[in-house]
Amino acid sequence: MRVAIGIEYAGNAFEGWQTQPHGRTVQDALEAALAQIAQHPVKLVCAGRTDTGVHATTQIAHFDTQARRPLEAWVRGVNSHLPASVGVLWAVEVDDEFHARFSAESRRYRYVLLNRRVRPGLLGGRVGWTHGAVDERAMAEAATCLVGEHDFTSFRAAECQARSPVRLMHSVAVSRQGDFLLFDFHANAFLHHMIRNLVGSLVFVGKGRRPAGWMRELLAACNRTLAAPTFAPDGLYLCGVEYPERWPLPGGGRIIAAPQLLLP
Repeated sequence: MRVAIGIEYAGNAFEGWQTQPHGRTVQDALEAALAQIAQHPVKLVCAGRTDTGVHATTQIAHFDTQARRPLEAWVRGVNSHLPASVGVLWAVEVDDEFHARFSAESRRYRYVLLNRRVRPGLLGGRVGWTHGAVDERAMAEAATCLVGEHDFTSFRAAECQARSPVRLMHSVAVSRQGDFLLFDFHANAFLHHMIRNLVGSLVFVGKGRRPAGWMRELLAACNRTLAAPTFAPDGLYLCGVEYPERWPLPGGGRIIAAPQLLLP
């Protein structure tokens, strides 16, 4: 039997998604908890591996099991064995053709950036931070060139293992809610550090260090060394994954979790 689960977690409590020998990752915590309910080792496959410090409001993963349990056992039962910083939101049975990563049609991320004079205290580790004036309208203008299919080499980490740097960006939005700047990205897939590199360069534009047209120049250059430094992971959230309608996942099998306003 194959089971798909929706998961939320605070990434600053873990050292990324992918399992490590030290066991301090989201995958390690979940697999240990699932094994308690299944009574056998469980291997999870997720829609997108997140880095250390990156959060998720809805990560999607699947696992195979011979254990027959009520679906609620894969939610409340598993949660009883998890730390407070991670939780299973739902579980559904899917057919063997479902794959959390390869069946996904697109992903949605949001970066939450606190823009005020002093650093965050209460929200430390949960939002990015920049001081000084930032023009969200200039950033929104600069981001328009990112929509469409492009080679995102200029925003790709050196250690990225993706076979191709080409990605299809469905939409990008930059907006402000009081002291918070919100960056919303929707694409078929993302490269390693791609969003954090995009946000870093957009903030350069917002602070007047570069003109809005600089983003288009960076895209065309296909040179990572020309873009801004990688931004902190603190404010980055995986907000949902979209799948074909054939699978009965919450949200109609398409938008699992739209990027709702991630503010305190």
